[in-house]
Amino acid sequence: MAAVAGISATTTTVLLLLLIHITTTYSTTIYSGSISPNFTASHYLFVEKSGDFLRSINRNYTAAIASPRPTSPSFYLIVYHSASHTVIWTANRNSPVSSSGQIRLSATGITIYDDSGESVWSTPPIGSTVDSLQLLDTGNLILRNGVNKTLWQSFDYPTDTIVSAQRFPLGKSLTASNSPSDYSDGEYRFTLTSHDGMLEWRRLTYYRLSMDSRSIVNSDRPVSYLTVNGSGFYLFGSSGSELVIRVMLTSTASESAFRILKLLNDGHLVVMTYTNNWVTDFSSPVDTCRIPFRCGKLGLCSANGCSCPAGFRNDPNANPGCVLSDNSLSLPESCNGNSTLPESEKYVYVPIGTGMKYFSTDFTNPVKNEVGLSTCEAICSSNCSCLGLYYQNKSGSCYLIENDLGSITSSSGNEDDDDKIGFVKAISSSSYQDNTSVSDFPVVGLVLLPTTGVLLIAIIAVWMSRRASNEKMRSNSKKLVDSYSDDVDMFFIAGLPVRFSYEHLVEATMSFSTQIGSGGFGTVYKGMLRDKTVVAVKKVIALGSQGKKEFGTEIAIIGNIHHVNLVKLKGFCTHERERFLVYEYMNRGSLDRTLFGTGPPLEWQERFEIAVGTARGLAYLHSGCEHKIIHCDVKPENILLSDDMQVKISDFGLSKLLGPEQSGLFTTMRGTRGYLAPEWLTNEAISDKTDVYSYGMVLLELIHGRKNCSQAPILCSENPTTTTQGQSSGSSGSHNPPHARSLYFPLQALEMHEDGRYLDLVDSRLAGRVTKDEAEKLVKVALCCLHEEPSLRPTMANVVAMLEGTLPLGEPRLESLNFLRFYGRRFSEPSMVVTQSEAEIPSCFNAPTIESSNTSFSQNLFSYMSSQQVSGPR
Repeated sequence: MAAVAGISATTTTVLLLLLIHITTTYSTTIYSGSISPNFTASHYLFVEKSGDFLRSINRNYTAAIASPRPTSPSFYLIVYHSASHTVIWTANRNSPVSSSGQIRLSATGITIYDDSGESVWSTPPIGSTVDSLQLLDTGNLILRNGVNKTLWQSFDYPTDTIVSAQRFPLGKSLTASNSPSDYSDGEYRFTLTSHDGMLEWRRLTYYRLSMDSRSIVNSDRPVSYLTVNGSGFYLFGSSGSELVIRVMLTSTASESAFRILKLLNDGHLVVMTYTNNWVTDFSSPVDTCRIPFRCGKLGLCSANGCSCPAGFRNDPNANPGCVLSDNSLSLPESCNGNSTLPESEKYVYVPIGTGMKYFSTDFTNPVKNEVGLSTCEAICSSNCSCLGLYYQNKSGSCYLIENDLGSITSSSGNEDDDDKIGFVKAISSSSYQDNTSVSDFPVVGLVLLPTTGVLLIAIIAVWMSRRASNEKMRSNSKKLVDSYSDDVDMFFIAGLPVRFSYEHLVEATMSFSTQIGSGGFGTVYKGMLRDKTVVAVKKVIALGSQGKKEFGTEIAIIGNIHHVNLVKLKGFCTHERERFLVYEYMNRGSLDRTLFGTGPPLEWQERFEIAVGTARGLAYLHSGCEHKIIHCDVKPENILLSDDMQVKISDFGLSKLLGPEQSGLFTTMRGTRGYLAPEWLTNEAISDKTDVYSYGMVLLELIHGRKNCSQAPILCSENPTTTTQGQSSGSSGSHNPPHARSLYFPLQALEMHEDGRYLDLVDSRLAGRVTKDEAEKLVKVALCCLHEEPSLRPTMANVVAMLEGTLPLGEPRLESLNFLRFYGRRFSEPSMVVTQSEAEIPSCFNAPTIESSNTSFSQNLFSYMSSQQVSGPR
C-alpha cells in the first residue's frame, strides 16, 4: 500500500508539473494575427514579454496588458505601434487593473477582470458567437464570427488617437488622457461636428479647426468623417469623395511612415509622423494662450508666460493659478446646475481688468442683450452655476461664465473684444453678518457708544452703506425676475435665443394672417422679420403646466444645439399667457406633404438623402450633445424640407434629456401612434433605441411612398375627421386608391425580405428607376431598426454608417420581427375594418384576444392603444 501511495503521489506531482508547464507555455506565447476564444492573459503571465500577447501579421502593431510607466501600478489593455511604442488605443482607460488583472476572450466577447474577479470593462453585447480576436496591420483590434464578419472593432471606439487607416466619423470624440502616466479621461476633447472639428475643455468650445490658418474650407456640405494619411488631414462629406475641409501639413510622409492624429493632455491637437523618430507636422491652436487652462484658474496668459491679473495673486494651492488678493473675499463653488441658490447668499463682482479676454465668449451667445451691468450681475447672482460674467457696453450684452473658471488672456485689440468687461463673482465674508433691521445692531455697540463714539459712528456708517447696497441688489434681482416671468417659470440659459417682443411678431406675421400648419401643441404662421428673414412662428396653445414645461424644453434644447439636420430656433416670445417660438422657415414644409401628396413623387435619390439627413440629425441628438436627447416623436410630420432638399428634424417639445447617470425610464407615454416602439407599453426603459424604431417606420414609408397603415386612414390617423373633399384628414392628398385592400406595410416588407423581392416594396411610381441593391439597403436598415428587442436595434450612428456604406449592412433578425406578423394579420382581417360612424373610437386597432403562445406578443401591443394614451400634447 505504501508503494502504491508513493507511486500515486509521484504520478500526481508529475501531472501537476506537466500541467504547470503546459499552462505556462500556453500563456506566454505571443500570438500572431489572431486568438481563439477561451483565452486568458494578464501582465503577470506575460511579464517576460512586457505584457505583449498578440501581434499583427506584419508585426506593425501589438496588443498588450501594460502600464504607462515601469513603476505604475495601473495596467490597461492597449494596442500600440510596435516600432515607436506609441499607444493608439486603450480599452479600460478609466478602470485600470493590477498586474494580476485578467483579460478573457470568450464566445461572447472580451472582458477585463480585476483581482477580485469583478468585471471592470467589456465589449458591448454582440448578438453572435465570437470565433476569433484579430489584430490587423492597420492597428484595428476586431472580433469576428465563423464567417469572418466583423462583430466589434476598436476603431469604432477611439480614445485619444487616430491612425492613418482609420475613419473618424461624425459625432465621435477623442478624449485626451489625464497625463502621460494616467490614461483615464482628461479635460480636453476633440469632436467632429457636421461642419467642423471642435476642441473643447470641460464641454466648452475653445477652438474650431476651421479657425486655423492652415485649414482650407472647400465646401459647405455636411461633414461625414475625418481621416489622416501620408499627404494630409481631411474632413470628407457624405459621398466619401467630396472634400469639405483639408489641413495643410508641413511635410509629406512616405507610405511606410507611421502618421497619427492625437489630442494631447495639454489640449493641443497634433499630427505626428514617425520614421526613426517623431516629427510634429501640425499642432493647433498655434497660440498656446487659446488653451483654456494654460495658466490655471484665473491665470493671465501672455507671450511672456503666466501671471496674475491686477487684484489677484498666485494661488498657493495651485501652480499655476490665481486667487483674489482681498482676503475678505472668496470664490464660490459652482453647483453645476444641480441645486438652487440660498437666498441669504450675497455677492460682489470683482473686475478682472481692461483688455482681458475669456475664451468662452467667442463661442457662446449672450444670455441677454440690451441690459445694464446691474441686470447682468443680477442674472449671475440668481444662477448658482455662474462664477463670473462679461459685459459688453456697446450692445448691452451679458455673457455668463458657468461651472468652471479657466485662464484669461490679453485681448487682440479688436474693438468688440476691448468693449467687453470681465467680472469674477465673489462672496464677501461680511455678507454672513448682513442684518435686516436697525434693531438688530449689536446692543454692546450702544453701551460703548459714549466712550468710543467716533469709531462706532464710522462702523455704523459702513454697516448702513453695506446694508443699503445689499437691499439695492436684492431689489434689482427681484425686478429682473419679475420683468421676465410673464406668468411662466422662466429661466436663464447660456446661449438663449433672441427674445422677441409681441409687437415685433404681430408685425412679422401681419397679425398672424398666414397659417402654414397646426397640431396639438400649436399653430404655425409664416412671417418676415425686420431684417427680411423669413421665419415660421409657432403659437403655443398648450397653456397648462404641461404646456409651460414643453415650452421651456423647446427653448432649452433647440437653443443650445446646432446641427445642419436640426431645425434652428431663432427666438421666442412670452406675452401675457401666450408663448411663441420663432424657427427658421423651411419652404417645402413637412415630409408627409411631399411624400403622401398628389404632386410629383420624390425620386429615389431624394428619398435616400432624406433618410441619411434624418439619421444624421438623430445620431447627433443621441451621441453628439452633452446630454443624450431622445426626440420621442419621430414621424414625417416632424421632418422638414427646403427647396434644395435640405432635411431638418423639428418639434422637440416631447424630447427627453438624459444624463449619463439616468436610466431613461419615462413615466408618461409620448409620441404618435404608428411610430411607437413596443417598449412604451412594457415598462421597459425608454432609450435612444426608441427613436431608432420610429425612424425604421419612417424609412419604410419613404420606400413605399404611403403610410404604413395604408388604405385605412380611420385606423391609422390621429384625428380621423372628414374633410370637405370627403377624404380622411389622415390621408389628405394621399394617392392611395379609395377602395384598395387594407395593408400593413411593415409585414409586407418582412415577407418580401424573406423572399428577396425588394423591388416589389418600392413606390410603384418609381418603377424602373431603382436598382435591387438600392432597395435592399433601405429595407434591411429599416427592418433592423424595427427589432422588438431594443438591444438588437442599431444605434443611429451605425444607421448612418450603413446607409453611407462605411459599415456593412446588418441582417434583420427574423425571430425579433415575428411580432409584425401578428399586427399585420389582425390589421388585414375583415373584422378590423370600421365604418365612418365608428370613427369616434380613437384606436388604431381593436384590442384582440391573444391566443398565441408567444408571450412577447402579449407584452407589446402598442398599436392597440387609444390616442389619448399614446399621443402627447400634439
